[in-house]
Amino acid sequence: MREIIEEVLPSFNSGSPFALATVTRTWSSAPRPVGASMAVLQNGEVIGSVSGGCVEGAIHEASLEVLKTGVPQSVTYGVSDDNAFAVGLTCGGTIELYIQLIDAKTFPNFAGVARTIKEERPIGVVTIIAGPGLLGARIVITKDGAEGTLGNEGLDHAVIEDARGLLDQGKTKTIKIGSNGERRMDDLSLFVESFAPAPKMIVFGAIDFAAAVAKIGKFMGYHVTVCDARAIFATKRRFPDADEVIVEWPHRFLPTVEVDERTVICVLTHDPKFDVPVLEIALRTKAGYIGAMGSRRTHEDRTQRLKDIGMSEAEIARLRSPIGLDLGARTPEETAVSIAAEIISDIVGGTNQSLSKGTSPIHKNSLASEDEPAPVLH
Repeated sequence: MREIIEEVLPSFNSGSPFALATVTRTWSSAPRPVGASMAVLQNGEVIGSVSGGCVEGAIHEASLEVLKTGVPQSVTYGVSDDNAFAVGLTCGGTIELYIQLIDAKTFPNFAGVARTIKEERPIGVVTIIAGPGLLGARIVITKDGAEGTLGNEGLDHAVIEDARGLLDQGKTKTIKIGSNGERRMDDLSLFVESFAPAPKMIVFGAIDFAAAVAKIGKFMGYHVTVCDARAIFATKRRFPDADEVIVEWPHRFLPTVEVDERTVICVLTHDPKFDVPVLEIALRTKAGYIGAMGSRRTHEDRTQRLKDIGMSEAEIARLRSPIGLDLGARTPEETAVSIAAEIISDIVGGTNQSLSKGTSPIHKNSLASEDEPAPVLH
């Protein structure tokens, strides 16, 4: 919902209801991830996408029905070998969606959720999407509290605890739980939508390659910070795409930043007096990706310097150096693409080979239950 919330907010504020279709689970090569949303306004206008065009027509019709009746729907689309094109999702995957009516009565704090997302503060929305409970009941979770109820105190308590854990990780998924919050039961399906602040990309070294990396980092959805100790180079004019440009020694700045598993650190200085001190700190953080630029000779020298200051083999093994995948890149822009490709591969788990030569699923992550098979469609 994050990507369309600003576009649908005027309809909500004007008192005009709209239908919101959200991907709640996926199996195999689903075209869009869990959390992708599409809104259908009262005039039939469509905002957003949930399947890259595959089944938008069918979802549009279902959304118009929800607008008319006010009754939420759960729908599933996939492929049947006998009638693939008629089903609509020809990519080979399966998606489950929840379609609900949004207006001031059904979701009174929608505008507040939109404001919190815009302010880059963490917030979660939990909705009952299936089961014997109050279908469509919703609770909004923040770091400090919760608003709304799912029907009873036991259920609220259990779900708030689970949702806060997912919010801390920035994860959106469907969970199953008992009607009164029992952990080992699956009476209810609840969709937990986490709107965590954008993950961080920290780029050290105010060089032309850093400008290209900052640009592609913003495109990927990161909050990008460029840091360099040289004030003459570290300017907003040189890095217009960065959210922040910091003038400071890298090893002094990094300890002031909260680094988590979603954080990406790119050290592009390829100067030992800059990169070795900051890498000593970076490699001992929770950062999900740490890369450093330089030739293979620079890498060998850097590795030895890290060993000399007491870094362990396991710590050094986390470093991606020379940074990026071997795409034959030469220009700053091409190099930024190779770095972005390696970041995606490291975080998601790619094979780094041409898709035309592989046989594994194109989309690596399914956010359905690990033990739950895809629905059988007829």
